[in-house]
Amino acid sequence: MAEAAALLEVHDVTKSFGAVAAVQGVSFPLYGGEAHALVGENGAGKSTIVKMLAGVHRPDTGTLRVHGADVDFAGPADAKAAGIAVIYQEPTLFPDLSVAENIAMGNQPVTRLRQIDRKAMHATADRLFARLGVHIDPTRPARGLSIADQQLVEIAKALSSEARVLIMDEPTAALSRVEVERLFAVVRSLRDEGAAILFISHRFEEITELCERVTIMRDGKHVATEMVADLTVDDMIRRMVGRDLSALFPKQEVEPGEVMLSVESLSREGVFRDISFEVRAGEIVALAGLVGAGRSEVMQAVFGVDPYDSGVVKIRGKRLKSGSPRAAMAAGMALVPEDRRQQGLIVELSIERNITLPRARKLARLGLLFGGVEKRAAATWAEKLQTKLGRLTDAVGTLSGGNQQKVVLAKWLATTPQLLIVDEPTRGIDVGTKAEVHRLMSSLAADGLAVVMVSSELPEVLGMADRIIVLREGRVAAEMTRAEATEESVMYAAMGQEAAA
Repeated sequence: MAEAAALLEVHDVTKSFGAVAAVQGVSFPLYGGEAHALVGENGAGKSTIVKMLAGVHRPDTGTLRVHGADVDFAGPADAKAAGIAVIYQEPTLFPDLSVAENIAMGNQPVTRLRQIDRKAMHATADRLFARLGVHIDPTRPARGLSIADQQLVEIAKALSSEARVLIMDEPTAALSRVEVERLFAVVRSLRDEGAAILFISHRFEEITELCERVTIMRDGKHVATEMVADLTVDDMIRRMVGRDLSALFPKQEVEPGEVMLSVESLSREGVFRDISFEVRAGEIVALAGLVGAGRSEVMQAVFGVDPYDSGVVKIRGKRLKSGSPRAAMAAGMALVPEDRRQQGLIVELSIERNITLPRARKLARLGLLFGGVEKRAAATWAEKLQTKLGRLTDAVGTLSGGNQQKVVLAKWLATTPQLLIVDEPTRGIDVGTKAEVHRLMSSLAADGLAVVMVSSELPEVLGMADRIIVLREGRVAAEMTRAEATEESVMYAAMGQEAAA
């Protein structure tokens, strides 16, 4: 592969925000016809690099080059004009406009009477989707599209502006495996047409599957740019975090205690049916299965967020009132939801306020919550979970994804629960923070906490769970111990297939 003509070069760029040096002297090239991974822990500077390439930030020093020429982007429009497009984890479409209108935004075709030519606009959208090998109705509103289809609309939009550099920031975080495979097929076709792809992901199996080259960052600095084929996953992890992560799943062996949670014949019409299982003190039980199997829905019903039609939920043998999160919390249950930003945090509020919200009444005196009390309570848990933050009074939305997850955990652990439900505990966080979250879960279980973990990551399920309950189409397909479970046996059960002899 000829490396003489990089489509884009990042050359010795730095960027600081106040006293914080986000990026320090980073350089790497992006070549046409190649997918290039950018990896690093949360806070390593990846997002700052993306925002400089997108024209949102200007480098303090250093140079960006497009086709060998130095560029200085005054804003996103300049980056777009230079052929750079960014596909974010959460697409930014206009929900009330049609798919075709979103694709043509800012570049709508017009008739001789200077009116928008909708027929031409729809034809262009159809042509772009055909090029991508997918079918999306260009006349339908963007509202209601799946995240996967929204991303494809964003890619079509990039193609319509003749983008030659496509930056994809955690594009697969909310996608099923089938949707990921469809997205990768599209990305490969663009790569084969000569586009340069910058791919950011925490999932190493995706990097090794899709990318030819990888740039590794740590603490805002460039560590290495190498061919993916020349590195093992262990090599990448070691360079990302500066240490070996042999204990990514540091599971302590614990003798289970009394039954903390008992779920008996739980059913909800059209969602799940006849779900039964137990969780003991000191035990981590994982709910596994494909997307849509009903894992999160079962645990939301157990916690009282959603109602159920029949069945019984008991905490330490005492029946729990249906549809009442307050009753669940009073009984010693805590739920860390899958979508931490939408369901687990109020991002506009401070870090300390988010941590103390469930205990606000207990911390208040005469109905008033004094700042000193709140700060001390929050500081204790922020320190216990080694949360990286500026000030406790900062908005929680300013934290990295991994540290937001720690705030959600701190918020519920501060209530001293007896049963902790964690839904996708490490989704969208880097490998170093994953190890910290796993270590915390194992430590909590060793101290006698009962843990239910919903996870789509099989290595996490196999590495952390004492028992695994596999759901398929809203029913229990299998239950297996840690010793019995393998990736194959879990997947066979999740897909309703007999294991190979």
